Amino acid sequence: MMEKTDKRLRADLFRTRLSDAMRDRGTNQSALARAVGVDRSTISQLLKGTGARLPNAQVVGECARALGVSADWLLGLTDRPETAADILANTMAMTEASRALVDEQIFRWHQEAAGFKIRHVPAGLSDMLKTQDMLEWEYTPHLGRSTQQAIGASQDRLEWMRSAQSDYEIAMPLYEVYSMVRGEGYYADLPKEIRLAQARRLIDVSHDLYPRLRVYLYDARRLYSAPITIFGPQMAVLYIGQTYMAFRDTERVQALTQHFDHLVREAQVTARQFPDHLRDLMADI
Repeated sequence: MMEKTDKRLRADLFRTRLSDAMRDRGTNQSALARAVGVDRSTISQLLKGTGARLPNAQVVGECARALGVSADWLLGLTDRPETAADILANTMAMTEASRALVDEQIFRWHQEAAGFKIRHVPAGLSDMLKTQDMLEWEYTPHLGRSTQQAIGASQDRLEWMRSAQSDYEIAMPLYEVYSMVRGEGYYADLPKEIRLAQARRLIDVSHDLYPRLRVYLYDARRLYSAPITIFGPQMAVLYIGQTYMAFRDTERVQALTQHFDHLVREAQVTARQFPDHLRDLMADI
């Protein structure tokens, strides 16, 4: 049950928060009075009063609207000053997604999460782990000259990961690596030399950067995951093709984090086993 607040304490808190909101907004009593539609003396009384009486709902609501905060916050009913609309807008945002990760938004999200663990389920192989030949094979048919941007972006991502104080976990389905090495499905037209070079690249990078970089493979017959990236406790981004859905509210970030951690716990190939798994696949080619 919510604890009841003494009327005098609530009135004191209202005066404090009204003053703070005016300061943060850079406004004065006269300007606020005009925005609210009351005399300046009314605002002065709201700020300097000492009693337990609160203004009526109309005045509280107009003050909140003029100052860009919520009436609940002014009255001490919540510790979040944002309006309900602002809270909803900040909870989930949709951002246009490129076919290749050449947009700066992705990189800014990585930099924003520097120092936190980043968990990633890529749509295929992670771009930052691909060889230049692999990127050219994959992106040249539809990106043309912009392919070099994709290559540069993936290299930037990997160099950032090498220097940043962030752990990076990647979870992929078993079939993704199997199909790439054997040249099946999506990778049917990928030349053998590029496939083997890509496998060696995965072995080298996962070995050189372990334990900062850990790659896990899960069985897609038992588990499923949409492409997601979780930037520490701050944000989780879901990739749905042409759009990123970015969530910043704690509940959704935690739920997606638990989903990713389940993929890791149930992985058929652990990060330590990943290089040997690739060598075994290559031995059969």
